[in-house]
Formats: sequence, C-alpha cells, structure tokens
Amino acid sequence: MKKKSHIKTGLLILFFVIVAGITLLPLILLAVSSLRPGSDLMRYGLNFNIDWATANLDNYKFLFNGENSYFTWYKNSLLITVVQVALALVLSACVGYGFAMYDFKGKNIIFMGVLLVMMIPTEVILLPLYRLINKIGAMDTMWGIILPYLVVPMLIFFFRQYLSGIPRDFLDAARVDGCSEYGIFIRIMMPLMKPSFAAMGIFQGMQSWNNFLWPMIVLRSANKITLPVGLQSLLSPYGNNYDILIAGSCFAVIPILILFVCFQSYFIEGMTAGGVKG
Repeated sequence: MKKKSHIKTGLLILFFVIVAGITLLPLILLAVSSLRPGSDLMRYGLNFNIDWATANLDNYKFLFNGENSYFTWYKNSLLITVVQVALALVLSACVGYGFAMYDFKGKNIIFMGVLLVMMIPTEVILLPLYRLINKIGAMDTMWGIILPYLVVPMLIFFFRQYLSGIPRDFLDAARVDGCSEYGIFIRIMMPLMKPSFAAMGIFQGMQSWNNFLWPMIVLRSANKITLPVGLQSLLSPYGNNYDILIAGSCFAVIPILILFVCFQSYFIEGMTAGGVKG
C-alpha cells in the first residue's frame, strides 16, 4: 500500500511539473526572444534556436536610456491599476456585503440585474460609455478610464457569495456590543474578507493592467497612454519594432507576477471559499 501511495504521489508531482513547464514555456520563449536582434525575429520568428553569438541586451538598453516613453507608460499603468483596484475592491465589497447580510425589498431582482450586467460584454456598451465620459469632461484623463470600472459586477457576485458563508451571528454580536453598521463592516467583516480581497485583487489587477481597448479610446495625449496602448504603438505601417515590443512585454509581466506571488495563498483560499455557500 505504501509503495502504491509513493507511486501515485510521484506521478502526481510529475504531472504538475509538466503542467508548470508548459505554463512557463511562453514566458521563457518571451525572455529568450528579447535577447535577439530585431532582424532575427523578422526572419525566423519566435523560437528557441537563438544564436548566442548575436544575443545582446540592446533591446533593454533602448528601454532604459530615456529616449522613449516606456517608463511613462509604465507609470501611468501602475497608477491607474492601483487606484482602480483599491476603489473597485472597497466599493464592490460594500455592495456585495449589502446583498449578503441585509434583507430589503427587491433585493433578488436587483441582484439578478447585477448578474445580467455581468453577462454583457464591455464592447457592447462602449458607445454609451464613451458618450457619458465625454459628457462629464473626463476624456483624456485617468478618471475617464477608472470610473466605468469602479463597481464591478463580477466582484459584487464573488463578495456576495463569499459573505453568504459567514454567519450573521457576527453582526448580531457586534450590534449587541454597540458597534455601528459601518463599524461592523470595517472592524469585523473586512478582516474576515482578507482572502476574498486578495483573490479579487489579483483578478481585478490583471484586468486593469492588461486593459487595452478602453484606454485606447479615452486617452489622446502621448504622455498619458498606458503600457498596453504604448506597446501597441510600436507596431505601425512604417515599422514594426518587435524586438522592443518583446523586451517591453517581459517587464510588463513583472507586476502581475509579484502580485500573485505575494497573495497566492490568500488567492487559493479566497477562490475556494468564495465558490461555496453555507
């Protein structure tokens, strides 16, 4: 029995090692290709057949020499992502908390409306969003990108499901002790929601960091565009800087990797707990 158990464990480890290798393969290919000259990329495409005699760090030197706007794009993306994720988590958690912990007239109907909005692709409502942002004078600003994503239906649904598994006895005990409704949420519920905040922080952070279409529509100034839009601008009918694009993409992955590594334990706990009610 012990021998069979060891064999099963070994096969399971081997399986996950293979899966991890397949998952990391595109990142390794991206990193290797970033060392190749642009002429090689145009002639041979992305592959592992790299000539180490011609490999160099010229692509990264171009990013770091200050002659381009790469770090401006990077800074804009970081600022927008941090502000948007922080506000979206807090506001969506408040809405999800209301749906989970309070009973009020029309709650189920309103929640069904949230689910319906969650099913609508963003591309369908781009024109109404554009007209709204233009009308309030938020075009070509950071807030023009952030405002449509302040309250996210997906986050509301997840927080509602997560909080539905927390007993309401916590609320009753806090009310008996004289805690206000706001105090209950801030001092009691938010600490209990740390796994869900971490899980949704990673999810929303990836969405915000990789957002391309909406910033491309809203932003017009060259010094305000975000990293995905800026990297796309390297490809034009007059020249395709694939070597710079790949090097810039390598650095674009770093914030998401750091975010996931820091919160991976909370992420797993939050995703498993948020999918179960009761």
